[in-house]
Amino acid sequence: MFHFSEIIIYYFSGTGNSANVARWISEIANKQAISVKIKNIAHIDRLNIESHSENSLIVFTSPVHGFNYPPVMLNFILRFPKGKCNILLMNTRAGMLIGKWITPGLSGITFYLSALILKLKGHAITGMIPIDMPSNWISVHPGLNNKTIEYLHVKNKIRVQKHITKVLSGKNNFIAVREIIQDLLISPISLGYYFVGRFIISKTYFASSDCNQCGLCIKSCPVNAIKEVQSRPYWTFHCESCMHCMSYCPKKAIETAHGFVVAIILIYSILLLPFIYVHLNPELFFIKNEFIRFLFESSIFLILIWLSYYILHFLLRFKLFERFIVYTSLTKFKFWGKRYRALNI
Repeated sequence: MFHFSEIIIYYFSGTGNSANVARWISEIANKQAISVKIKNIAHIDRLNIESHSENSLIVFTSPVHGFNYPPVMLNFILRFPKGKCNILLMNTRAGMLIGKWITPGLSGITFYLSALILKLKGHAITGMIPIDMPSNWISVHPGLNNKTIEYLHVKNKIRVQKHITKVLSGKNNFIAVREIIQDLLISPISLGYYFVGRFIISKTYFASSDCNQCGLCIKSCPVNAIKEVQSRPYWTFHCESCMHCMSYCPKKAIETAHGFVVAIILIYSILLLPFIYVHLNPELFFIKNEFIRFLFESSIFLILIWLSYYILHFLLRFKLFERFIVYTSLTKFKFWGKRYRALNI
């Protein structure tokens, strides 16, 4: 059986899915007496990354955000040193359950963009393996029940063992390529998320009056995206929407402001854009280049949500307004807002 000299696993994880995958890989490698190092990229120097020997297997694993690796992982891969290592790309994506069928998530350009970057740096791509771990994005869908979460963990641990054993035997494993058609079809969404969507989502989180100002969300944010403003947590545009803060808040005080977002969209589409195109500068309405028009309108929306979020943050100090925002947030209700943490299977 072929053995790598060592395995280095670089992972990013908000609620523990990718951390579990890293641990499962380590358990398999240890049984084969292969040296393993697990590194959480949120806790290491991401600017001065060490080089590795040609016989090393480098594993990157991270959740999928907007059908791509989140910027923190993508930027890490962009800075990764040139070399001739064997690279295994993995992701954890939004898995759910219908009966006993695990509904697969979508990887989009996650693997292909990263593989291209690393290939240009001289590395050899050994595999691309998606893992359909429980979706933690309760900002956009109801939280999963405990039975579903446990089932997905058990099945995915077996899946990881199967595919990693194949890689450690010296065989390539490109199971992700089976989904290349659907991944390419949704690839444009990845660009929209990277340039616009992630910034909008970052301005949907807020702390309700249940917050006791313990500061845990600020201290434990993997990308230092939360700061204290007016004695209250404030989410910046650096937020990766990894759900760590929402899932680990001891008071469950962090919510997603769904009602606020709906209000901003209505103001933008019904009032602001018509005002700009009709009264401010009608010539802008006739922009023919769709991409330029997208950038222009997106920039206007981002400015609007940035200003509105600051106003929202200020008004949350008033009880009546705070209660209105809380109860127009789906994450407040039990049928939707079940917080998620990966299990220790």
